[in-house]
Amino acid sequence: MEQLSLFDTENINSLSPASAPLADRMRPRELDDYIGQEHLVGRGKILRQMLERDQICSMIFWGPPGVGKTTLAKIIAGRTKSSFVNFSAVTSGIKEIKDIMKQAEDNRAYGIRTLCFVDEIHRFNKAQQDAFLPYVERGSITLIGATTENPSFEINAALLSRCKVFVLRELTTENLTELLRRTLKDDRGFGQTEIHIEEDLLHTIAAFANGDARTALNTLEMAVLNGEISPEGSIAVTRDTLEQCLGKKTLLYDRKGEEHYNLISALHKSMRNSDPDAAVYWLARMLEAGEDPLFIARRLIRFASEDIGLADNQALPLAVAAYQACHFIGMPECNVNLTQTVIYLSLAPRSNAAEIAYETAKSDAVNRLAEPVPLVIRNAPTGLMKDLHYGDGYIYAHNTEEKIARMTCLPEDLKDRRYYLPTSEGEESTWKERLEKSRAYRMGDASGPEGI
Repeated sequence: MEQLSLFDTENINSLSPASAPLADRMRPRELDDYIGQEHLVGRGKILRQMLERDQICSMIFWGPPGVGKTTLAKIIAGRTKSSFVNFSAVTSGIKEIKDIMKQAEDNRAYGIRTLCFVDEIHRFNKAQQDAFLPYVERGSITLIGATTENPSFEINAALLSRCKVFVLRELTTENLTELLRRTLKDDRGFGQTEIHIEEDLLHTIAAFANGDARTALNTLEMAVLNGEISPEGSIAVTRDTLEQCLGKKTLLYDRKGEEHYNLISALHKSMRNSDPDAAVYWLARMLEAGEDPLFIARRLIRFASEDIGLADNQALPLAVAAYQACHFIGMPECNVNLTQTVIYLSLAPRSNAAEIAYETAKSDAVNRLAEPVPLVIRNAPTGLMKDLHYGDGYIYAHNTEEKIARMTCLPEDLKDRRYYLPTSEGEESTWKERLEKSRAYRMGDASGPEGI
């Protein structure tokens, strides 16, 4: 537990000597130096406005590691001229909490606000979290908790209801590349040494860090410390040096360039062609080059509906489960979750009927925007609407023996249009049979939809 009395931003940011790790030395001192989280601290955004108005409330920062939760809390403490108390949920107990709360009460009597930052607040048990509650309620402290876990599940409801939850997003590759450039120029970083490193290597470090600023800075520090020193004292970081620091080959890959789209296209088309070997290879190429596994998982979710659809109804739930697995455990462990899903999707029966159905319907919807909703399926909540025959002839399908009403739900000009044209692949053959019976009955061409 670290307690500091702070009345200006200098004190809070003068705690990183030259011997401190680079990530600590490079902590932003002011909000304008803070990288990322533009949705919270950008000009005109909610958290920035709260800071500028000095209207800080108790809050929870929820986000992955290395996105700036602790840094943001320290900046807030400095701007609000508060006494800053840093708790660790791993080492602090109820006695330490109560001691600090008593000090906070005393400070309050002298008009001094106390900001308590609790890192990994989800690790506090219920009793420890409850110890904060009365002081938060009385305004004796402003609590800022940081967690990588969903606050809804890990923080007591009573405490959570008194805190505003802010979701901090994973830093982008561009955010991290900017941070690395700044580190090379800043005297707190390597500004006093001439460092030679190519821009694409900075981008590689940023991609490798996978949204974590601490990982990016630690990697850069290791690469510089192991760089080639010239007689003049400058340091050159080569690709070979960086590969040794990363422990793997740095593959040619730009997450926003042409190769990015080439590889995701290769994965998609390999699965579409029922080639799991090729699909797994392209998957590995992307993951090992630093691609965000959640991006790949989102593409698999799309593939499950676009290329498989109702031919295998387990494809979409499996793809969604893969996304959740990637979110829960991240790289490198989630690589096998993605591999399992890619293989399954590659071998599942194919149908693009859902994709064709939507694209055909979209064309009609866009080009025939004036098509009215048939009166029979309009609601009639007012007398005027009833007088205008809204809902006339509507039959509640559940009241029929067949559970289908003989009425047309498409606009008159489109009543004969067919959007969903199921194939006979896999499970879709069953839906094809049911649809044919349903259509026949709705059109009055059959006595009843047997088997539906």
